[in-house]
Amino acid sequence: MSTEGLGSALLVTARNAIAKRFGLTGFPVEPVAELAENGATFVTLTQGGQLRGCIGSLEAYRPLAIDVAENALAAAFRDHRFAPLSQEEFPRTHVEVSLLTPAEPFPVTSEADALARLRPGIDGLVLSYGRRRATFLPQVWESLPDARQFMAQLKLKAGLPADFWHADLTLARYGVSKWKEK
Repeated sequence: MSTEGLGSALLVTARNAIAKRFGLTGFPVEPVAELAENGATFVTLTQGGQLRGCIGSLEAYRPLAIDVAENALAAAFRDHRFAPLSQEEFPRTHVEVSLLTPAEPFPVTSEADALARLRPGIDGLVLSYGRRRATFLPQVWESLPDARQFMAQLKLKAGLPADFWHADLTLARYGVSKWKEK
């Protein structure tokens, strides 16, 4: 199956999950074998180019079809940053699906080392410190193109000060394949 076929199936699956919650009829999904394989996705909803919800999985623990449907529902109705999506908003809401590669440890000796080795526009990053954890998809580089700013905002997202660094802080990086509704 082409990545275009997989992307189309993921986008339709995500939109259909939300449509079903509103009692609407969805669109047929092309049968794609990869939908039965475990995968990790993030579903991002936008309206007029502005974020409207984004929820996902960092690890592949369930079939892609289930993962993308559940993350679509969570992005639409359970992203704590937004009120639940209304049926009236749904037609003007655009769906983007990101399929994550497995995160790989990104050992660094210091924050300066991390900043020097990050690949803007390519790396998704998971930051962990104790029980705190946050991630930014590679797409976040579009709005935070400076590595220092990217890292500072990721620390804030994890509930840490922007200038925080500790030897026990760990990083992991991942890539994505992404598809966006036109």
